[in-house]
Amino acid sequence: MKVLVINGPNLSRLDIRDSSIYGDLSYPALVEFVTQAATDLGFEADVRQSDQESEIIGWLHQAADSKTPVIINPAAFTHYSYAIRDAAELVKAPLIEVHLSNPLAREEFRHTSVISGIATGTIGGFGPDSYALALKALATLLKK
Repeated sequence: MKVLVINGPNLSRLDIRDSSIYGDLSYPALVEFVTQAATDLGFEADVRQSDQESEIIGWLHQAADSKTPVIINPAAFTHYSYAIRDAAELVKAPLIEVHLSNPLAREEFRHTSVISGIATGTIGGFGPDSYALALKALATLLKK
C-alpha cells in the first residue's frame, strides 16, 4: 500500500538547521530512513517536500481523491495554514501529523497546531523516529 509522506518548508535544509533541535540528519538521509521504515512495514512511501503551501494543498487533494493515507510534517505551516488544514481535512484515509522536535517544548507560538484537530494522531519529539512511529501507527490503523 502506498503512503504519502509530506514535508513542509525548510525541511530540505535539515543539514544546516539547528542540530540541537532537528538532529544531524540530512534531508536525503531522512528520506532514505522513512522509505526503509515504510518498506519494513509493507508500505511504499512517496516522500515529498515543498516550501510552497499551494503545492502541499495539491498533494493533499490528490491523497483525498485516491484515498491514500498521509503522514505530514507541516513544519512552520503547522501553526497558521488554515488552507493546508482544510485540505488535510478532505483526506478520509488516516492522516498523521509528525514533527522531528517537540513543538510544545519550544517557543510559545509553536504550541498551537491548526492541523492536530483534524489529524488521526500527532507524534513529535522523537527525531526521525517520529516518522517510524507514525508508520507503525498507520499499519495498526489499517489492520482494523
